[in-house]
Amino acid sequence: MFCKNSSVALFLNGGNSKVLNVTKPVTVLKLDFFFLGFFFFFFLDTRLYCIIGLMIANFLKSVCLLGHVDDLFPFFLRHAKQIFPMLDCMDDLRKISDLRLPPNWYPEARAIQRKIVFHAGPTNSGKTHHAIQRYLAAKSGIYCGPLKLLAHEIFQKSNNASVPCDLVTGEERVLVDPEGKQATHVACTIEMCSVTTPYEVAVIDEIQMIKDPARGWAWTRALLGLSAEEVHICGEAAAIDLVTELMYSTGEEVEVRNYKRLTPITVLDYALESLDNLRPGDCIVCFSKNDIYSVSRQIEARGIECAVIYGSLPPGTKLTQAKKFNDPDDPCKILVATDAIGMGLNLSIKRIIFNSLIKPSINEKGEKEMDAITTSQALQISGRAGRFSSVFKEGEVTTMHRDDLVLLKEILNRSVPPIETAGLHPTAEQIEMFAYHLPDATLSNLMDIFVSLSQVDGLYFVCNVDDFKFLADMIQHIPLNLRVRYVFCTAPINKKQPFVCTSLLKFARQFSRNEPLTFDWLCRHTNWPLVPPKNIKDLVHLEAVHDVFDLYLWLSYRFMDMFLDASLVRDIQKELDNIIQIGVRNITRLIRASERTEVKDRMLNLEDLPAANQEQFSSATKVLGQKRIRGSKALGYKPAEVQSNMKSHRQESLAARLVREGLLSQEMLKQLEKEWQVHHNNNGNFPTGTKDDQNGSKGTGNKK
Repeated sequence: MFCKNSSVALFLNGGNSKVLNVTKPVTVLKLDFFFLGFFFFFFLDTRLYCIIGLMIANFLKSVCLLGHVDDLFPFFLRHAKQIFPMLDCMDDLRKISDLRLPPNWYPEARAIQRKIVFHAGPTNSGKTHHAIQRYLAAKSGIYCGPLKLLAHEIFQKSNNASVPCDLVTGEERVLVDPEGKQATHVACTIEMCSVTTPYEVAVIDEIQMIKDPARGWAWTRALLGLSAEEVHICGEAAAIDLVTELMYSTGEEVEVRNYKRLTPITVLDYALESLDNLRPGDCIVCFSKNDIYSVSRQIEARGIECAVIYGSLPPGTKLTQAKKFNDPDDPCKILVATDAIGMGLNLSIKRIIFNSLIKPSINEKGEKEMDAITTSQALQISGRAGRFSSVFKEGEVTTMHRDDLVLLKEILNRSVPPIETAGLHPTAEQIEMFAYHLPDATLSNLMDIFVSLSQVDGLYFVCNVDDFKFLADMIQHIPLNLRVRYVFCTAPINKKQPFVCTSLLKFARQFSRNEPLTFDWLCRHTNWPLVPPKNIKDLVHLEAVHDVFDLYLWLSYRFMDMFLDASLVRDIQKELDNIIQIGVRNITRLIRASERTEVKDRMLNLEDLPAANQEQFSSATKVLGQKRIRGSKALGYKPAEVQSNMKSHRQESLAARLVREGLLSQEMLKQLEKEWQVHHNNNGNFPTGTKDDQNGSKGTGNKK
């Protein structure tokens, strides 16, 4: 049989009759289709061609026995719609995912002519202070900040100034009125701001985060949607042009007020190089918890007490450590911290010392990258030194290593590139409309289709949805309605914490059975009550449990009828915060305990290994020693106990030292000697190692 309708073949062949001979027999023609499909799939690096290739290949398998090729197109189209049901409703889906006019999503804000004031300047320039003064003087106001700590600070400052203010975060609601009436002012995390409540003044802090790949949508929503007569924006000058363009699309003008730093800051011409050169008021900035542990231990090995602050600590613990460092009567004068100090904490820092300039980050595609910190990040962190409100009126910045100092100066001398786009995120309503047209698609697939079809203009981008999809896939098998599923997937959790992810899964499963999540149920799940940590692993687990309590509280404000015991959970969370504080105060002891546990675990496995010579054991021990002091080597320092161990190692045999340290018993040593002898007798040769071994002496000649 031959093809009667060449238009079908030409359609599938992209109009190229030279490649696909339409006069060939059907069997040969089908082979041409197969080759064409696999060519699309393997050699053209675009998603569209991959899809076309798979569709053609799968379709041809199903029609290999048909009579005429002119019947191909209807079957092909039906097959395509089975795989991609959105083809039947593409126009509707494109309209739903059209994100080109975000200002139109907020009719309350568009109904008034807002006054927009941009307070631009570096850290410690007073820009936020001036905006807050206007906020406190207003009849009603809302403060929107990036962190719970900042919302707490404004909440306290407002009430201390006799301006009644409520607190709203994802996990907490505090109403200052005894009768539960809402106050005229509210301090909130930016995701929680209301775009329907009218205010006289609104303050949006850290506006430069509008470009954040994950959270930028929250700043876009606040900027476009807050229904306030005056909107005061605080942040880097790099965001001025973008904000001006966004407000031009709403018909609103932007008044820019520029501020300069209140206190001077100097980049030193020398690096710290050794922890022996630390001075009171120093803050060493690290970009990983392992570096935090290593540096803090080395500092305390010198008899110097230090405070520790990193991102996964509870807010209460961070505040306690900050207070300890700031207290002039406390012996703690050194701070070791991550870039978590960049915003939200008032610290009396004289000198910022970058332990490294390399920071892991997540790009727009959700991929992990290791790169030098940006100019914006460097300025934000450096600006914490010599603040106007601290005892140090002048700040200094340097690095731990001499080689990094040149790079730091180069980074700080660069101009901050202007921010060009603002983040957007699909709403629950938009995803529900997608689900109406695609009832069989999973939530993760709906999100994928939405992002792929979405249309944005040059001022916007769609935020990374990988975390959302991760949670959606994790709970896909649990029967939940779409709106509930969407809410669970927007929970602010760290997907790198297995215990927290498992807890979310259990919460969803319990919810799906319509069984309330009670205080007793949560205590059983978390093994409450908990005890102070004995090592770093215990401390990390306690931090994860604290995040699980946060997750419970976050869900309790969205499903009050299912998460019933928020007040009880808040009480035990405060107790847990105190337990974590104990662990952080003794963090050096926890690090030592973790290292001892690691060595013991490794040495206990020796009896399970085949007999080996002393050089092999020595090499293994050497590796352990290297791992233990890796952080010290980076700083050119060896703790006294490591030096002592090295000296002892030179003076006595390995076997004697292992017995002395309790890592080997006499019985274990005898067993190793027997296995060594058996190994020697069976093999009839000698393991290479010592000079005596090579000369043919007995392998047990060095036993103790």
